[in-house]
Parts: sequence; C-alpha cells; structure tokens
Amino acid sequence: MTETTFRAGRAVAPPEQMTAVSVRGLRVRYGDFEAVRGIDLDVRRGEVFALLGTNGAGKTTTLEVLEGFGTRSAGTVSVLGLDPATERAALRPRMGVQLQEGGFVEELTVRETLVLWQRLVDRPDRPGRLLDRFDLTGRAEVPVGKLSGGEKRRLDLAMAVWGSPELVILDEPTTGLDPESRRRTWDAIQELQDAGRTIMLTTHYLEEAEALADRIAIMHEGRVAVAGTLAEIVAAQPARFSVTLPEAVADLPQLRGSTHRDGTRVQVRTDDLQGDLTMFLTWAAARGVRLPDLRAAPASLADIYHAVRTETEDRA
Repeated sequence: MTETTFRAGRAVAPPEQMTAVSVRGLRVRYGDFEAVRGIDLDVRRGEVFALLGTNGAGKTTTLEVLEGFGTRSAGTVSVLGLDPATERAALRPRMGVQLQEGGFVEELTVRETLVLWQRLVDRPDRPGRLLDRFDLTGRAEVPVGKLSGGEKRRLDLAMAVWGSPELVILDEPTTGLDPESRRRTWDAIQELQDAGRTIMLTTHYLEEAEALADRIAIMHEGRVAVAGTLAEIVAAQPARFSVTLPEAVADLPQLRGSTHRDGTRVQVRTDDLQGDLTMFLTWAAARGVRLPDLRAAPASLADIYHAVRTETEDRA
C-alpha cells in the first residue's frame, strides 16, 4: 500500500502518484541507427508538457514507446504507473492518442466514424459533443475521404480526447490547421488540463509551446538538450537589447554583457538585462542622447531552439 503524507493539514500524494510519465535511460535502436540515445523525462500529472525538437530528433519515436506502439532497446518507462510495453491493454482505456497521421475508413462519414469509435472506446462520450467542439457538425455526413487535411486533423483530435482520458498524447496536433481551428484546439487542450488531465504534445510551432506548456523539453539528435519551465530554460540564455545611436556618438559605456557595434547600430547580449540596460540609459541621459528605437527583450524559446542546434553543430 502506498503511503500518503500530510503537510500543513492537507494530504500530499507521494512522488510516484504525482508523475504521469517517467522515463529513465530510454534508448531505441533501428539496426545501426540509434534514434533515441538514453533520455530521461518526467511528466507531472495535470500539466501540459511539450516535447520539441528538430526533424529526426527522436520525438515521435519517444512517443511511440510511451503509447506502447514502439519497442525500446534499453531503459525503463512508466506511464500512469504501467509499462506500456507489457501492460498496454490496461493502459489503453486511460490514454488518448493522436498520431501524426490517422488511419481512417475513408468511406465512413464523420458521424459514422465517431459512432464506431464510441463502440470501441470504454470512456463514455457523445459524437454530437465532439462534432460541435471541433467544428465538424457541418461536415458530419461527409465521407472522411472527402475531408480536407485540417478537417481530418480535427477529427483525429476529437477521437484522441474522447471521454477526457487521464493522459492525452498529441503528435503535432495543429499541423495543417487554420488559425481559428488552431485556437479551438488550444482551447480544448486547456479544457482538458482544467479537468485535471495530463497532456503531452509535440509541435513545430514554438509559439504553441510557449502558450500551452507548463514545461518543455527540446530534443536534438536523440537526446534531451534542455528541459524545464519556459522561465527556467530561457534564463540560461542571455537577454538582449539594441539601439541606433547618432553618428557623433563615439564612446560606449562599459557593460557586463557583450557589445557589438556596426556603424551606428549597437547590440548588447547580457545575463543582467536590468543592470546593463539601466547603465546604458543612464549613460545616454547624461549625454543627452535620445533612443527612439530602443528594443529590449529576454531570450525567447526560438533563441533556445537555435542555440541547441548551433551548439551541436559546433561540436561536430
């Protein structure tokens, strides 16, 4: 029996009950090629976790192992307390999955597809609710083979979230969607999280990860390069500010960060944005220099993504 501790008058679940997915030393090899090279991951219950990476980084291979569709070469994997390799039958009713490409019977209509799904899945739900939720009501009597790519993607997602499973794994859920459909998908993911569900997704849209994810891991060449909250991984990269100075200004203040000047354009990368920016503004004010195009920003997820690729290329 698992013990529950009490802290400040409330029950606190033990760590294993707070973790939806735990991966240790996962390796996946196809012949001489190792697609996943010893990664560790933890996905907490109730969070949205984004797994990012370049093409061929190992994201989809990792998800296939978690879903029970892929075979690992080494390592341990626990999904909702079960091993997907040996306990997939027990895991399947508790997990919803959206693959990169769905396998539909193209002669069935959208409604017939959901009615069939209703008979196959233990979790209760209603086709009408999903048709409305994913803006498919007007296409309900259309054969799946005549849907657009974006409409098929929405149908795929409707089937993945059918019955609000404990864990939903989404592989590129908004690829091919128009902006309105993407927004509806984001809202559906947020609704699942609000209901206490756990969502793990991959995406090539960095703004999607920034908007949705509580924590992020970036894979590259089969390894996890960085992982943590957005604030944590962004804090590891320098912030920056830039400005155009009058041609007559020759000297620059001594800053903690690195300063690059190209003619009148000045760019600064710094680990102390507030301190260096304050020094720069104080210097400019003392000289009567106005800075109409001053731009300052912390590092972005795109910066982190680029840094991961660049560091790997520099090591090659």
